[in-house]
Amino acid sequence: MPALPRFRATGIGSGSIKVLMNISQERKEFAERLQSALRQARQPADSPTALARGFNSHFPGRAITVHAARKWLMAESIPTQDKLRSLAQWLQVPAEWLRFGGLATGGGKEGQAPVDKTLGAMLAAMSREDLKLVEALHALEADERRLVRELIQLFFRTQERALQEAASA
Repeated sequence: MPALPRFRATGIGSGSIKVLMNISQERKEFAERLQSALRQARQPADSPTALARGFNSHFPGRAITVHAARKWLMAESIPTQDKLRSLAQWLQVPAEWLRFGGLATGGGKEGQAPVDKTLGAMLAAMSREDLKLVEALHALEADERRLVRELIQLFFRTQERALQEAASA
């Protein structure tokens, strides 16, 4: 029997590390967009169980596990194309935006991503308590949301005036 060739294990080269970092960043950005889309659709953005149940109720193929949903939310993996399309349809966002970010053409919001980068960055920087407050706001009826919005705008204008007065003094 001929001897099999031996392969020497080598470290990862700098080019490979760059690729791994890009893939890792891609997964992180996908997870952020997924969580943003879940919040926008008034779904829990931090529950793999809720994600799996909601997704499975809309996906005609083989059901995903809670573990798979957790991997999507924790930036450990990105779903396959068929699952990504089903996710986008369920959450009513463009599949291209969900996968790649940026501006999307076609889909739910004509030529526009459902969440711009500024809002996405703000959501990513928010504490869990602030995110729950935003979710609670979106759960209110339209008239109640309008009242809360007006109250916040009043606080903001008052604070702005106080800052302007302090700057001019």
